[in-house]
Amino acid sequence: MTTAVAPNLSRAAELFHALSDETRLEILEMLRSGERCVCELTSDLDAAQSRLSFHLRVLRDAGLVSDRKEGRWSYYTIVPEALAEIHDLSIALQPTKRRRELRIAGRCC
Repeated sequence: MTTAVAPNLSRAAELFHALSDETRLEILEMLRSGERCVCELTSDLDAAQSRLSFHLRVLRDAGLVSDRKEGRWSYYTIVPEALAEIHDLSIALQPTKRRRELRIAGRCC
């Protein structure tokens, strides 16, 4: 029998916090098609630069996006490994078979 590895709850909280805002989800949706300039994101989201910078910083600090500078412009892209990490954390948080069996049997412990 294999035992599941306990998820890193601190990392899970960081990632799920970054995903807990509609604007940040919109940014990720826009980046699905590839790298975007911050000026495009600002325009398409109709957001103030300071507000957008805050949300991009949260996503970057969580490792969900990366950025690069070219001249005076910043370009953002999704970090695919971070999305895989979210997937793995979500799977790790699923109920175990043993707990479901106990619940069905009406027993707690």
